[in-house]
Amino acid sequence: MKAKPKGLDKPSTTSIIKAMSRVNTRLYRLTGGRVGKNWRIGAGFRKPVPICLLITTGRKSGRPRTVPLCYLADGTDIVLVASQGGLPSNPQWYFNVKANPAVQIEIGKQRTDYTARVASADERSRFWPKLVELYADFDSYQSWTDREIPVVICERVR
Repeated sequence: MKAKPKGLDKPSTTSIIKAMSRVNTRLYRLTGGRVGKNWRIGAGFRKPVPICLLITTGRKSGRPRTVPLCYLADGTDIVLVASQGGLPSNPQWYFNVKANPAVQIEIGKQRTDYTARVASADERSRFWPKLVELYADFDSYQSWTDREIPVVICERVR
């Protein structure tokens, strides 16, 4: 595993992640997903990772919140990782999903309704190797934090 980057736990890191997310979301929506549809940072530089936009309901504000995330398609389900780059706490979108599992996922120009849930231990064990194959940095992120990084399964609403 790679050594944990210095300064990862600083509040500025979270601010940078949020700013990058806002820019990616704007570009993604402006271009219908043509720009911002692939993550090309870290392990994604050589092997780009698909990006979706996850729309949750803010647990405190009740307002829609959008975040771009790497995803794994599993049939009609979408599998997400609440890694937050290996930071010590789960991302805000994870808490929003736990409070209100009704979410939407945008892939390209298509927005679809899903019900999100945290993967069981068995499901996480099954998906984690596939997720690391998709984006090897997930394994590094896990090694940088004491928390078990949650895997979230979004099941398409029929």
